Amino acid sequence: MYCPFCRHDSSRVVDSRTLEDGSGIRRRRQCPVCSKRFTTVETTSLTVVKRSGAAEPFDRSKVINGVRKACQGRPVSADDLAVLAQEVEEVIRASGNAEVDANDVGLAILGPLRTLDVVAYMRFASVYRGFENLDDFEKAIDELRREEQEPAGQAATVVQPRFGFR
Repeated sequence: MYCPFCRHDSSRVVDSRTLEDGSGIRRRRQCPVCSKRFTTVETTSLTVVKRSGAAEPFDRSKVINGVRKACQGRPVSADDLAVLAQEVEEVIRASGNAEVDANDVGLAILGPLRTLDVVAYMRFASVYRGFENLDDFEKAIDELRREEQEPAGQAATVVQPRFGFR
């Protein structure tokens, strides 16, 4: 790590802390030559591979924009969408893989969205689970109703996204 003041090629780490959202590490560093201190932020890169094969960095705003369409006319705030995007990123990062398919990002959205708003969940799921006819909607609605009727002690089965990576 080069010192931004004197360009010396090494520095000493004085303090390390995890960022509030858990997405990286903030390090306080000191240069052994000029003794000035500076801060670095270290994050891991997360790449989304699209259907076309093109790769791009993960972007929370794209998650928010995609979910916002499903939430039109629903009582969902911008803060709710920001929290949902953070949860999705945490789930994807927890997989431990640097590359994730775009479809897996969509599937990772389903769990938090279901908790947030079931109508928005159904709208979004109809695309990502590939609903082709009314029977598919009826099956998904029946599944939601069954889970609502389960006793409080039983945990509902939540479909977790699969992460099949190369």
